[in-house]
Amino acid sequence: MIKPAKSATGSNGCGDAASVDSVADILERELPNLIDEWLARVEQEPDLIRIPLNFEERTGHLPHLLHDVIQRLRLDAGTKAPISTAAAAHGDLRRKQGYTVAMAVEESRLLQVSIFTTLHKNVNHLEFNALLPDVVTIADEVDAQLKEQMLRFMAADAAEKAKGR
Repeated sequence: MIKPAKSATGSNGCGDAASVDSVADILERELPNLIDEWLARVEQEPDLIRIPLNFEERTGHLPHLLHDVIQRLRLDAGTKAPISTAAAAHGDLRRKQGYTVAMAVEESRLLQVSIFTTLHKNVNHLEFNALLPDVVTIADEVDAQLKEQMLRFMAADAAEKAKGR
């Protein structure tokens, strides 16, 4: 079951105060800025930029992974989250592009930092009563996505060993 998106107005109901948005709404609204924030962080990491990729090759997976995070934030408490197929595909892609496990882990870490930085930049619009549970959900989802990526790395390694490489 999906939670409805929440957005509130000022206490008088007239909308003259700053709007209060859910974490999911902020991430959805700030998606292009979040991707730019992530890319700027990635470009500061020598290990990551040693693999030459254009903008689409480096960031094309992010809208899909972030959509999964946003969808997870909108699930009712207690609802089992689906496994991210985008994360599995991303793991396959990064391995083919020459990434190591450590590089994939670093990208995932930078994604969490970028998400939390985006939320911090929008602190005046955050729905505070849901903030900490949503931070836990974000960390859990990004870690679950990383797990899917690592499972794909390991499966590819096993397949190569089975071929006798």
